[in-house]
Order: sequence, then C-alpha cells, then structure tokens
Amino acid sequence: MYRKKECIAMLLAGGQGSRLYVLTEKTAKPAVPFGGKYRIIDFPMSNCVNSGIDTVGVLTQYQPLALNEYIGNGEPWDLDRTNGGVRVLPPYQAKSSSEWYRGTANAIYQNINFIERYSPEYTLILSGDHIYKMDYSRMLREHKKNGADCTIAVLKVPMEEASRFGILNTNPDGSIYEFEEKPKNPKSNNASMGIYIFNTKTLIEYLKADEADENSSNDFGKNIIPNMLNDGKKMYSYLFEGYWKDVGTIESLWEANMDLLGKNPEFNLYDKRWRIFYRHNAEPPHKFGKNGKAYNAMLTEGCVVDGEVRNSVLSNGVCVEEGAYVNDCVIMANVTIKKGARVEYAIIDYDTVIGENAVVGASRADGNKITVLGAGCKVADGDTVPAGEMLDAQI
Repeated sequence: MYRKKECIAMLLAGGQGSRLYVLTEKTAKPAVPFGGKYRIIDFPMSNCVNSGIDTVGVLTQYQPLALNEYIGNGEPWDLDRTNGGVRVLPPYQAKSSSEWYRGTANAIYQNINFIERYSPEYTLILSGDHIYKMDYSRMLREHKKNGADCTIAVLKVPMEEASRFGILNTNPDGSIYEFEEKPKNPKSNNASMGIYIFNTKTLIEYLKADEADENSSNDFGKNIIPNMLNDGKKMYSYLFEGYWKDVGTIESLWEANMDLLGKNPEFNLYDKRWRIFYRHNAEPPHKFGKNGKAYNAMLTEGCVVDGEVRNSVLSNGVCVEEGAYVNDCVIMANVTIKKGARVEYAIIDYDTVIGENAVVGASRADGNKITVLGAGCKVADGDTVPAGEMLDAQI
C-alpha cells in the first residue's frame, strides 16, 4: 500500500537529443555531463528535492543504460525511499508487445498506473534537458491559489526570438487565453518552459481522450494544452525570472558551461541554499604541475594540468600534459590531451585521447564553429581536426 502524496513529478528523459550529435550517440541527453561534475538531469532532480517533492518518475527510452546506472537507487538526491523516491520508467511492455513512447503525452499516459498508486492531487511534468534552479513549491502554491486546472511555467524571452518558442498569451491576471506553437507573428514573449502542474484527475482525463484520438500527435504542446484551452479549463501562467537554459544543441551546451565562469557567473553552482546534488565518484584533488597554468577555468577532482588551460570547463580525470594548450573548451571525463597538443573552441567527450602536437579546432575569435569529438575518439600524434568538425569514435 502506497502512502498518498500531494504532488509527484514525472520527468521526461527519453528524448534522442539528435541536435547534440555524437555526444548522444551512446548516452541519453539528460545523462550528458555538465559543469565538470554534473549531468544535465541533476538539475531538475535537485529542484524536486529542494522543493519538497520526494516522488519522481523518470521516463527513459533512448540509450538509457548510462542514465539508469547514474540514477541508481536515487540515494545521492535523497530519493532512495520505500514509499516514493525515484523510479526509472521505461516504455510500457504489455503481455504481447512493447511500445516506444510516441510523444510527451503518450509517455505520461503509459505510466498512469505509476501516478495513480500515490493518488496525488497534483502532478508536475518536467523535462530532463534544461539547466536551471526553480522552486516548484512556489509554482504549486500559485496553482492552488488560482484554483487552476493547469499551470504552465513561462519565461520572458526577447520579442525577436519569441517565434522559436511555444507562446502563451495571457490576461492581466496571468490566466491563459491562447497558446501558439512557434508563431510567425507572436503576440507576446511568454515562452512556455515545458513545465506543467496539473490537477491529476484532469490530467488523466485528457491523457485518455488524447490516446483515443487517432489523429493526435500525443504531445502536450500540440494537443493536451490546446484541447484544455478549447474546453475552457482554468489555465494560468507562472512567471519564472531566474537563469534557464535549454542545452539541446552543441552551441547552447557550450554557452551554458561558459556561463559558469567569471567573477559573477550567470548561474551559481556554489549556492549552499540550493544545492545541486549529483552521484559522486571519489577522485583525488586536481593537481597542477610545476608548469601548469589555468585562467578563468573550472577543474574537477582528479584533473592533472601540466600545460595551460584558459576559459574552459574540465570534468574529472582530465589530463593536460606539458606544453598542451586548451582554450574555450568543455572537456568531459578522463580525456587525455598529450604534450604539445592545441585544443580550441571545442567540446570533447569522455575517454578521448588527443595525441602529441595534434591540433583540434581553432579560435572562436576568427568566427569558427565549435569542434566536437565523441566519446572514445583517438586523434593521432600530429593530426589536425579542423574547426567545426564532428567526429565519432565509430567512424
């Protein structure tokens, strides 16, 4: 018998992440490393814990192995609980067949049984590929105060960028009267963040109706939200004013890592009032050799720097050998950059080896694109990987 919960979270973490190319060839997008120590999924998971939500269903699908291993029993996030905690939810398997999630709404529909076992009055829907800190309990208070059927978190974006987002048009009291998916001529700049709080009874009703509609895309933005608006349901926006980044592209992933640097970083990982929890792998302290230098950089445990690192983020176990130069880079775990190598404006995935005197990428000051090396790549001594190239170890 499961104890009733006021609110549970359903975290959508099954997307393919195709715009991250080789970085998600072997890894689900929410499991991609970020900020030297973390994975992308650490941020919504930590938000749940810090917001007092202790029951989280993580819906996985594409390349789930690394993500499943990383989440484990949820202990690092204080979600290893008998009643509630974190549960990994793969696509539903019936007696005769199994079915992949066809869309965000179908993913939740396939896990209605998980929701119902806790009889929550409210269900929070989250995405697993955003970097941000948010107190969902505040959003829930507004939802209850307004007597809403659904509350959608919104972020003010520049008007010239609004056509890239799903836009919510609202009345002065925050109630939503219209939703437009990537409108050519947006009426407002209230961009949907893909974060929803539903009254659970209403959510299940609309999920079942959506599943029965053969013409539906089974998507919250395209189907569930418009259908609720058309039926006159009480729907409100919740304005979020903090840092938020969708890291679904190579450029945005690089930019979000760079936002961590500087005297006054746009996103503060060191705020003890709102900890970001993660699965800790014990590593020795990072070490600088006698000729090692680092400027405006973040280095994680186990890094050994005998060369020069500038304006870069290094994950655990990275080795920068003597005479190597790293600039404007995001370097993931256990990468070795050998003597005399030069790496600029690049994202280098885990277990990659860059040979002696090799050159990877080129200065971003010259208008170059980001160079990307997938996990396990080997760059031979003296080789050059041109700016903007994307290499996969399988190629």
